[in-house]
Amino acid sequence: MRQPPVNTLAPESINAWKLTGAFYESVLWLITIAVAVVSYIFDWPYWIGIALFIISILSTILTIFMLPKLRFRKWRYELFEQEIYIQHGILIMSRTLVPMIRVQHVDTKQGPFLKKYQLASVTISTAATTHEIPALREEDASALRDRISALARVEEDDV
Repeated sequence: MRQPPVNTLAPESINAWKLTGAFYESVLWLITIAVAVVSYIFDWPYWIGIALFIISILSTILTIFMLPKLRFRKWRYELFEQEIYIQHGILIMSRTLVPMIRVQHVDTKQGPFLKKYQLASVTISTAATTHEIPALREEDASALRDRISALARVEEDDV
């Protein structure tokens, strides 16, 4: 059996994912508050507001405090001359080998939450699908993108 990949994501990715989770949870809390207000106005059963409040608390704990750390611990990648090895997943572990010969293009991207922590994601496109290595330091993401591009170009020359 193949050993797990050795490279991890940037430790700052935990904070970026917590911030992203807080953004999405704020939408859930706004919906919970709106339902509570509507329930009060229209005299709906009070258990609806309590159930949404409990769901919101559990979701916030899970999304902001637990998942980012678990996700960071499980995410790994490694670059070889012939392939890219990606491993991720919390409940279901996914191990993917992307052959260099299949790489069509490779990009880096950066949203506002990743930009705050000077992180970027590397997106690897093949004919069938797209693979992403999230939350690397900007310089590491650029170096990885350039290295994959160089290795993929060599593979195309061999064909």
